[in-house]
Order: sequence, then C-alpha cells, then structure tokens
Amino acid sequence: MEPGSAGEVARLFSAFDGTEMPELMGTRRRELFSYRGLYFHLQDFDGENGGERIEQAKADPRFVGISQDLKPFIEAYDPATWRSPADAMARRFYHWSAE
Repeated sequence: MEPGSAGEVARLFSAFDGTEMPELMGTRRRELFSYRGLYFHLQDFDGENGGERIEQAKADPRFVGISQDLKPFIEAYDPATWRSPADAMARRFYHWSAE
C-alpha cells in the first residue's frame, strides 16, 4: 500500500459500502489494516461462501470501479500471479468463537 494513502483508501471503501454491494456480496463487516507497507483487508461474510459471492459480484460496475480506483494506492502482493480477487484471499486455518 502506498504510504499516506490510508485516508483515500478508507474513503473509497466508505463510498462502496454505502451502496448495496456489501449486501449483494454477503459482507457483514469490513476492516482494513496496514503494517509496514502491507495492506490487509478482512471481511466477515454471511455463511461460508464469501469467496463465491465475491467472484459473482466482480463483474458489477461498482466492483470494477473500486478495483480501478484502488490501483494507484494498492499493488498486488505478487503481480506475476494475480488475476482476480481469489488470488489474494487468505485461507483460514484456525477459528475459535465463544458462541
């Protein structure tokens, strides 16, 4: 993530989250973090099919738009292998909840 861009990235996501896109994707919570130039994007979804719903939504003009708008600020971790959001999704290997 470009240094000093956190405010603009947050503004772009605030506008995006003000639309119906989070509901279409099943997003219940979004958190953005930065650490030493790295960008972390945590989303909680309805159920276990968040990745599938993002793949379905990626053709939506609003999804395409925010992806384009973020390009000046956020670079793919491995540009040689990144083709879609699925290429940047972490795999959860442990979860615990008091519920």
